[in-house]
Amino acid sequence: MLSRPELHGTYGAVSTTHWLASAAGMAMFDRGGNAFDAAVAAAFVIQVVEPHVNGPAAEAPVMIHDASTGEVTVVAGQGPMPRRASVDTFRRLGLNHIPGSGLLAACVPGAFGAWMKVLQHHGRLRLAEVLEPAIGYAERGFPLLPKAAGIIDVLAPLFREEWTETGKIYLDRGVAPRAGALLRNPDLAATFRRIVREAGAAGRDRELEIQAAVDVFYEGFVAEAIDAFMGSAEALDATGKRHGGLLRGDDLAAWRPTVEPPVTAGYRGHVVHKPGPWTQGPVFLQQLALLEGFDLAAMPHLGPDHLHLVVEAAKLAFGDREAWYGDPDHVDVPLKELLSADYTLERRALIGEHAAAALRPGSPGGRSPWLPPLPEAPPPLEPAWRDQLAHGIPAVVRRTSQNRDTTCVSATDRDGNMVVATQSGGWFSSSPIVPGLGFALSTRGQMAWLAQGHPNSLAPGKRPRTTLSPTIVQAGSGEPLMAFGTPGGDQQDQWTLNFLINHLDFGMTPQAAVEALTFHTGHVPSSFTPRQQPPPVVVVEEGLSEETVDGLRRRGHRLQQVAAQSLGKVCATGHAGDGQVFAAASARGEQAYGIVR
Repeated sequence: MLSRPELHGTYGAVSTTHWLASAAGMAMFDRGGNAFDAAVAAAFVIQVVEPHVNGPAAEAPVMIHDASTGEVTVVAGQGPMPRRASVDTFRRLGLNHIPGSGLLAACVPGAFGAWMKVLQHHGRLRLAEVLEPAIGYAERGFPLLPKAAGIIDVLAPLFREEWTETGKIYLDRGVAPRAGALLRNPDLAATFRRIVREAGAAGRDRELEIQAAVDVFYEGFVAEAIDAFMGSAEALDATGKRHGGLLRGDDLAAWRPTVEPPVTAGYRGHVVHKPGPWTQGPVFLQQLALLEGFDLAAMPHLGPDHLHLVVEAAKLAFGDREAWYGDPDHVDVPLKELLSADYTLERRALIGEHAAAALRPGSPGGRSPWLPPLPEAPPPLEPAWRDQLAHGIPAVVRRTSQNRDTTCVSATDRDGNMVVATQSGGWFSSSPIVPGLGFALSTRGQMAWLAQGHPNSLAPGKRPRTTLSPTIVQAGSGEPLMAFGTPGGDQQDQWTLNFLINHLDFGMTPQAAVEALTFHTGHVPSSFTPRQQPPPVVVVEEGLSEETVDGLRRRGHRLQQVAAQSLGKVCATGHAGDGQVFAAASARGEQAYGIVR
């Protein structure tokens, strides 16, 4: 029994992690826009209404299927580390890892440029139209989500005493607002309005106006405000000390998003596209390649064989992620070998009848893998806000391995256009608000290693490997099928894998596949400061049969059962055949929403 209906329409579909963003995206269809206009409008609304998990300085790998060409491309909305950032820079500060909060981990903001490129080259509507909903919610207010209220409550002392610019926006006379309270961000509304106004001076040409908005952000008043702040401020961070930042205006001026081909592989007669190894995206394809050698459809869904194979494939694929993934503009990532049939066959042979105890990166092309040592888990800090500050992921408290969050936007139209992004970063809990702009900078730099010689080691101008990982799937004939993603940090490519397997192998409808019980392996090291190794358990939502539980334990798996409907928030749109589009959205978290017309 589904908790939400199967949503089919004939014009357009939007699914996002917030109902207000989904409604804003659908409004773009009403104005004559397409899927790209809808996704851009939804993404900017999410920056306003989910400020605890993203903002205008976020990262956004954006995947698109352009119906006019039939091509799938990736708009690389991950900004690089500053020119002034190096391993030696941090070593001289006495640090052995990049703090997950404060100013030191700030990258060039990537989301704004990425969405403008999508709008400029693929949308139909003007800048003011797609930003209007976001400006309205920032100006007139939006209901504060319970998780955001919880984070503000924990961090209220920090916002009152240290990050006072953040306190001006997110505290009400020094007190944390309640969940559901109407929250406004007039500074952010003014920033967006000024971008629209200054870009409008470029004239009536739509594409020139959007290009002018990009220049305003990366070389105009936004970049100037960031440069002034980062050049003078010091902020309390995860180290318990105050540090300045490394990002400057010239870093923003030198960067623009690029458009890249996706990494592509086949699965069960379909074509699956992911962003490159500057994300964790190819790990999804490695898992699929390993699993294609097994007849999952012949196994009981959520039976012990099904879960065992998926978990063991994930361990192997994520072992390779840890050893080999990094920014391919700076390092030689052996992606061809990692996805080759021979390598996959060799790795598949490692999946036995019993649970593997550790990650086992392979040796593609005869190379020797190397994993930097993980730090010991630090003891909890008191008061609670100090413990929150010490960890780079936006969570109320650090208690469960599933406490991960970001956002997702997916949109599809009747012409065959599809777009999906997992936008994250620039959340208010990890970095102070830039005065006058109404948003914080991203701390994505925490994902780079301070270890020379590793593919994901820090270097000036290099992208840290991100967990953000949207997916587009085409039918074998090349026709668009679906675009999907989920919040979830390191677990994104396990929860979305379960969704796709539910649909392709077990024949579930998209909404049923979204709602089905899900799971992941906890063997995967965290990409977030302080880079801990979680307990090596299979984390699974309540509801597994006793037969499956007993079967997994006999195979040597340790189980951690968590609350039902608590892992991930998969959002998907796509084509259902017969000229119809669909939207599916997880009921997990009670905020993701799909809309069709």
